[in-house]
Amino acid sequence: MTTTAIIGGTGLNQLPGFTPLQEFTADTPWGAPSHPIQAGKLNECQAYFLARHGVPHRLPPHLINYRANLWALRELGVTQVVAVNAVGGISAPMGPGILSVPDQLIDYTWGRQHTFYDGGELGLEHIEFTQPYSHRVRECLLQAALDAGVECLDGGVYAATQGPRLETAAEIRRLAQDGCDVVGMTGMPEAALAAELGLDYAALCIVVNWGAGLDTQPITEAAMHEILQQQAVNVSGWLQRFLLRQ
Repeated sequence: MTTTAIIGGTGLNQLPGFTPLQEFTADTPWGAPSHPIQAGKLNECQAYFLARHGVPHRLPPHLINYRANLWALRELGVTQVVAVNAVGGISAPMGPGILSVPDQLIDYTWGRQHTFYDGGELGLEHIEFTQPYSHRVRECLLQAALDAGVECLDGGVYAATQGPRLETAAEIRRLAQDGCDVVGMTGMPEAALAAELGLDYAALCIVVNWGAGLDTQPITEAAMHEILQQQAVNVSGWLQRFLLRQ
């Protein structure tokens, strides 16, 4: 049996069309999750929902308790996770308003609690992470986008940076040279922790701005939130079609 959790990122602390029916306040070995996990329905499709940054939006990317979030979801019986991420665009196709399903990532974060296997109670393990995103979940997302009539880009490299500040123009040039297509702050260690727990995990990215130095217009939170609001309904319909395929 497949049980799905949706992790909502910046601008998606609440998912349009999602009706919460029950809340779970978890106490994990790693502390408390960002927010009580909601069990409910997205237009009659059952799923769990977790606001990554809390409600209201209060947790910066580097202080999110990623271990508690993923552990709590698994304890509820979740088997697959779709993570929604607001990102900046780097490569030419990744302009503001674009939706994408990345297939690779590069981790530039530091100092985060990024593993369950730190030599403590769970011991030490080195997981295989060649493909950081689940092929099955990615393919299902891409097919669901077709079902929903939502345009999205297949593939791309997600750069996970530390935050909470945005990047400098020089940093964006470096990321471009490294082959990155989009940049965000929450993709890691979330993806790796999901892999350690055996959860099928994929990311759904909403491009909300050009990376620093790639546009003549300044980057503003108001402009980013405008795009998030515009795409929220499309993302909700896309996720509903995804759930119907499970």
